Amino acid sequence: MTRFGLISILLLAPVAALAQPAPPAGTATWFGLHYIDTSTEGDINGVRADETARIAMVEEFIADDLTQRGFVLTAPPPDAVASILNPVRSNGADARIARDMGSDYAIAGEVQKVSNLIQSINLQLRDAETGETLRAGSVEIRGNTDDAFRRGYSYLLRNVIFREERKE
Repeated sequence: MTRFGLISILLLAPVAALAQPAPPAGTATWFGLHYIDTSTEGDINGVRADETARIAMVEEFIADDLTQRGFVLTAPPPDAVASILNPVRSNGADARIARDMGSDYAIAGEVQKVSNLIQSINLQLRDAETGETLRAGSVEIRGNTDDAFRRGYSYLLRNVIFREERKE
């Protein structure tokens, strides 16, 4: 399978977000990834250890990428996020927590398992002060493997979240 075969559909955030330059590095509260299993497999078999380990692996992969880009990452305090089911869809609670921590950004993502073959992965970067989503994107990957997740998030980080507008 080719590299591009793993990435079937790229759904971009609002076009206006891409018209702006990529956000500069700064301090960020990294909320990690929220896992949503909408497959029937999860209902029947329950939580899979390999998927739990895969989410932890890709959270570390994303954190390493962000650190290499110059971001200084901190984790939110457990008591601050205890009542939040999903930071991506928290009605701005992620940004408020990041702002209260003195961070420039709130960064969080989701993984939605549609089936063992289809995973929808996304990431969003929000301004901690205003709560505005600066960059967000989603990629559907094929395969439930470490390699598929790394490639999918690598593509998402390079080509959506930190994509620079091309000059013609």
